[in-house]
Amino acid sequence: MWLNSTVPICAEVFKTYGCYNPMKLFGVTTLDVVRANTFVSECKGLDVTKTDVTVIGGHSGTTIIPLLSQVSVSFTDSQIKSLTHHIQFGGDEVVKAKNGKGSATLSMAYAGARFVDKLLQAIVLNKTVTACSYVESPIAKADGIRFFSSALKISKKGIQEYISLECIPQLKVNIEKGVNFVAQSKL
Repeated sequence: MWLNSTVPICAEVFKTYGCYNPMKLFGVTTLDVVRANTFVSECKGLDVTKTDVTVIGGHSGTTIIPLLSQVSVSFTDSQIKSLTHHIQFGGDEVVKAKNGKGSATLSMAYAGARFVDKLLQAIVLNKTVTACSYVESPIAKADGIRFFSSALKISKKGIQEYISLECIPQLKVNIEKGVNFVAQSKL
């Protein structure tokens, strides 16, 4: 919940001081990706270093949406349900396991370091890198959602590309078929 609110707060404060650049304000959601990669690799016996699950949406509970359908292995319905819940509420599970006296501190540090490493590759090595991050985004703007986490291409200049969701083109085709079906029928 905090990230979903603090990134917009930060954006608004930066605007007040005239220094907001939406291409360079990142909410770090790498922890969701790290959890997704770990849980998927454990479930399927994959090498975690070669597992890459895109996680979109926000950074709290059910706003965390792992795109399991884009992973190169298949899952049963039961695995999808279990993995999705585990990815969405992994942090809560750690807090429960520690009886409320801690959180996933090492996981957060690792995820933060991974994201900073990506930024340093972009800034210092002048590379274009891909990372998921919670940013001001056009992806869900039509639904009134100004900030959204998705895969991005990031360079020294900041966000270079919002990587479109692979399901969108197919979804558009499916919607058109439905609309055309009704238009051509005698309902």
